Amino acid sequence: MDTPVTTFSEAPDDPFAVRRSASAVLDDNGRVVGWSERAEALLGYAPEDVLGRPVREVLLDPRDEDVVMAAAAACVSAGGWFGVIPVRDRGGKRVELGCRVRAVARADSGIEWFLVGGPAERVVQWETDRSVLDGMFRRSPIGLAVLAPDLSLLRVNRAIARFGGFPAAYYRGLRIGDFVIARDAETVEARLRRVLETGDPLIFTEQPCRLRHDPDRELVVSVSAFRMQDPAGRVLGVTQMVEDVTDRYRARRRLALLNDVGARIGTTLDVERTARELAEVAVPDLADCVSVDLLEPVTRGEEPGQEALAPMARAAVRSISSEASRVMYPVGHTMHFPPGAPQARCLAGRRPVLEPVLEFSPGWSSLDPDKVERVLELGVHSLIVVPLVARGLVLGVVSLWRWRRPEPFEEDDLTLAEEFAARAAVCIDNARRYTQQHQAAIALQRSLLPSEVPAHPAVEIDHRYLPADATAGVGGDWFDVIPLSGLRVALVVGDVVGHGIHAAATMGRLRTAVHTLANLDLPPDEVLSHLDDLVDRLAAEQEATDECAPQVVGATCLYAVYDPVGGRCALARAGHPPPAVVTPDGRVDFPELPAGPPLGLGGLPFEAVELELPEGSLLALYTDGLLAGQRRDADEGLELLRGALSDPARSLEDICKAVEDALLPDRPGDDIALLTARTRCLAAHQVATWELSAEPTAAAEGRTLAVAQLNDWGLEEVAFTTELIVSELITNAYRYSSGPVTLRLIRDRHLICEVSDPSSTSPHLRHAAATEEGGRGLFLVAQLTERWGTRYVRNGKTIWTEQPLPSMPGGVSPHVFPVK
Repeated sequence: MDTPVTTFSEAPDDPFAVRRSASAVLDDNGRVVGWSERAEALLGYAPEDVLGRPVREVLLDPRDEDVVMAAAAACVSAGGWFGVIPVRDRGGKRVELGCRVRAVARADSGIEWFLVGGPAERVVQWETDRSVLDGMFRRSPIGLAVLAPDLSLLRVNRAIARFGGFPAAYYRGLRIGDFVIARDAETVEARLRRVLETGDPLIFTEQPCRLRHDPDRELVVSVSAFRMQDPAGRVLGVTQMVEDVTDRYRARRRLALLNDVGARIGTTLDVERTARELAEVAVPDLADCVSVDLLEPVTRGEEPGQEALAPMARAAVRSISSEASRVMYPVGHTMHFPPGAPQARCLAGRRPVLEPVLEFSPGWSSLDPDKVERVLELGVHSLIVVPLVARGLVLGVVSLWRWRRPEPFEEDDLTLAEEFAARAAVCIDNARRYTQQHQAAIALQRSLLPSEVPAHPAVEIDHRYLPADATAGVGGDWFDVIPLSGLRVALVVGDVVGHGIHAAATMGRLRTAVHTLANLDLPPDEVLSHLDDLVDRLAAEQEATDECAPQVVGATCLYAVYDPVGGRCALARAGHPPPAVVTPDGRVDFPELPAGPPLGLGGLPFEAVELELPEGSLLALYTDGLLAGQRRDADEGLELLRGALSDPARSLEDICKAVEDALLPDRPGDDIALLTARTRCLAAHQVATWELSAEPTAAAEGRTLAVAQLNDWGLEEVAFTTELIVSELITNAYRYSSGPVTLRLIRDRHLICEVSDPSSTSPHLRHAAATEEGGRGLFLVAQLTERWGTRYVRNGKTIWTEQPLPSMPGGVSPHVFPVK
């Protein structure tokens, strides 16, 4: 018989729903008093077979009596029972039956037992589902909240209750904003509303939030949500799952910050830039404000001392707001931290200092009371100080501050700050050591190249120098302007093979040699011959003493001597590009000088060529790096140079700038030197020349001519001295040569006296003994003049002297051109 019962759930998936399950009723004595059609269909017993009979006699196997008795005892003690029991069907087959038993009170105060059963697998699955649901609300560590369509809370589990700080029953009818700070609640509700409207689930979306009962602690939660609806599609609300992932988020963020440190700190070899990069990485992800203070020697690239109270220089400061600008010392400020300050303790102990709750000791006030007061007003509450240590040396400290973020620093933050500082310290130390070496290289280069080019009456000068290694700032190219006797000037440009410090050192030796040879007044081809021998010796010497250093395999050089008296220029080159000659009318030529071999090949001759240059002509001497940039060939480079020089009326500064714009790349592959010179000629009235016969009267004639010329120039004050000099020089020429003597006076800023003769005998300055009748002439000349010397020409020699003049009528005002 069917016994309709309505006290059990009729949910669609409930295996104990009466209309779909087998049911039976037992009295207090265990006799069957009710039997449904589904029970008959399931087990095969007709009602008349079981009604009134004990259930043990009809349905149970004696072998399962213990199991049944235990279930009956549990049922009596608890007033109900659920589980699986074995029964026999009509054919005697053993059947596992899922069964729920519940006590039912009769009208006569008796008790009957209502049994509902079905196949065991369906019952177990349903009960498992119920257990899972029960576990989600009672035991799950992940928060679960069910919300109505208006986003009010219907039910929360115990994890949410702990999360929000209230009992679970308290939440019914509340909104998220009632226990989450409004700004964060609005974000969550907006996302849940989107789930309700679209049906698209929210999956593991991380959301920072603060709870109203603990607003100083920031949490990060992972939220997933889905829309609930019945089989008819009616929206019932939304269920969201919330997990506290704060620790995981912070660990992931710390790992990301460490990766960021590797990518962003140490991008350059600059101490201050590296310090700024450290500060930029730490703000705002780790601290609200960061300051980097370095020991003063570190900022200069020097090895730092290790005194705990040494002066510190502020290298970088960064903050989340401009409020810190009135509190923090600016970059470049020098300070001493008081002994009680955390920075001083950090330096002294070379260990990090963590002050989760910052307390300002009296030592702080001694540093700057006003600033300490402003720090307190700002609300700074937590501090980390980490030393910057590399190679066992303390370079400085990093201070990390918090005031806007309410959470204090903790041990994990300290570990992260130490990682930051360790990486930055290595980079700062590398930058410091690079700065030290770079400054040494720059000092070397400056000592090897002319720091300033003196003005010269023969030429107007401008120049450019650009090493290929822009970071080191040194190279093997060089230029020079060397004053010679007779107002002549030597213009030199050279190029040592290779780059860097080794090429620069070799260049310095060659430049020194050129100066020495120039002082001997040798012709250009002879100067190059001597340089060729020197490069040979340098290469052999270096190969024998230093196998690891780059070998000097050669150099090129262009040597030119310009004489403003005749407007002529003698040039010779050793494997060097030809000069550019620009006439006053703008015509640009590259004279075909004999190329000559590069210096260092040895034994091959060099040949000089003499050019006549009109006054105002432009000479441009350069190294091959100027032509070969940006993957162009030499011919293309020459054409670009021709175009840049085609307007000689411009100033030399503008001409050099035009050459830079046309030919110089941003990052040259070779060292580049450029020397430009605009020629001047002496006026005819500034030079007087006489040829005297080699006779005993030559000295007297020379004195007479010189005194008359000095009177014409208005230089009577130096006439007596000049008369003595001319007499001595002509007398020596007459004594040691057999040909005519040439006397020449040149008036400029100095009075230059030259006596030339066909003899190559070299005069020597010596101290004559008291008994000697002669030998005092050159000694007298040396005492009366500022400078004197001898230069040799192909047909003899010239002895010259220079005397300072009391005034410089018609002379050129001295000035210098600074190195670009």
